[in-house]
Amino acid sequence: MSVPERTAEQRQAALERALVVRRERAALRLALKSSAVTGGEVLLAGSDRDDWASLRVRWLLESLPGIGPIRAESLMASLSIAPSRRVGALGVGQRNALVEAITR
Repeated sequence: MSVPERTAEQRQAALERALVVRRERAALRLALKSSAVTGGEVLLAGSDRDDWASLRVRWLLESLPGIGPIRAESLMASLSIAPSRRVGALGVGQRNALVEAITR
């Protein structure tokens, strides 16, 4: 398939939307780090909210206080969650197991 040709206005609109999404994601990560929002809230509401659904599970875990890259990787491996998985793409079992693991 060929890449669709977009007008300058369409490209500009896409760039602006991407900027908004990146800012929302950064704000969510800050809220997670400061414990204003819990990881469980994000995981349970992630399938309903587009801005949370697009966040990678690894980034979510690394944004939580006390979880770094190594712990996030081992937790995901123990729950059979792929490194590239996004919050919105988690299965029900994976989501519940992850919520239980991070709320202990």
